[in-house]
Amino acid sequence: MATLGFTVDDAGVATLTLNNPPQNRLGLELMGSFSAAIQRISTDPAIRVVLLRGEGPDFCWGGDFMTWLDITPEQMAKNISGGIQLFNAFEQLPVPVVAAVQGKCMGGGFEFALRADVIVAAESAQFCHTEQSLAVITFLGGVQRVAERAGKARAMRWALTSERVPAREMLEAGVITEVVPDADLAAAAGAWVARLAKGPTRAHAGHKQMLHAWSTGGIAAADQLIPEITERVMNTEDARRGIASAQDAIRRDVERPVLDFEGK
Repeated sequence: MATLGFTVDDAGVATLTLNNPPQNRLGLELMGSFSAAIQRISTDPAIRVVLLRGEGPDFCWGGDFMTWLDITPEQMAKNISGGIQLFNAFEQLPVPVVAAVQGKCMGGGFEFALRADVIVAAESAQFCHTEQSLAVITFLGGVQRVAERAGKARAMRWALTSERVPAREMLEAGVITEVVPDADLAAAAGAWVARLAKGPTRAHAGHKQMLHAWSTGGIAAADQLIPEITERVMNTEDARRGIASAQDAIRRDVERPVLDFEGK
């Protein structure tokens, strides 16, 4: 049975695990569980960071297209509209999201990973817009998000050809964050989430909000949000503690300490 594993540990790490063997394809059942998980993450202040991973040798091959010809184009468009809303809600979660990618990351699976803030990939991972091989488009916003990170020319090339792009090339293009040896993927992703789980969660949310505004409206749109976000962040316990600690270090002429924050 297709499942989306969802756990939350004592450190505030929420882990989403794609588990639909053999290819971890995104079907309606799995996406229904994803919707419930997003609702929980959005409303639980104890959650500080999200880890997205895939069970088995591959991250995800994409959408489950076996039923696509059994429904009308109008119903397909309705389903995709719902999927976009769901992926957008995931992308805009008020906590950092780390994706750990191994094996094949293709089609809708690639689009899923692109909604993360940090993408850590195994050396042997491959990324691919498979859609042209089905004569369809990147339904969930993949091509424009690759263009934002790597430029229009590469985004168009990869969409036109459906070539499988190695992780190292994706790193050099600026699409992903880090490439590690296959055996080190879990540890590397774990190090990211451990660090972010102790970080200033509300400040991270502010940066996510500003970058989203920049993506949709440019620098001016992001700048307009700064006063509002400033007021919100300056009301947090983390900011007051962080600033006070830095002030104390200056007064005592010592190295500023590295703090673990509470996300409050």
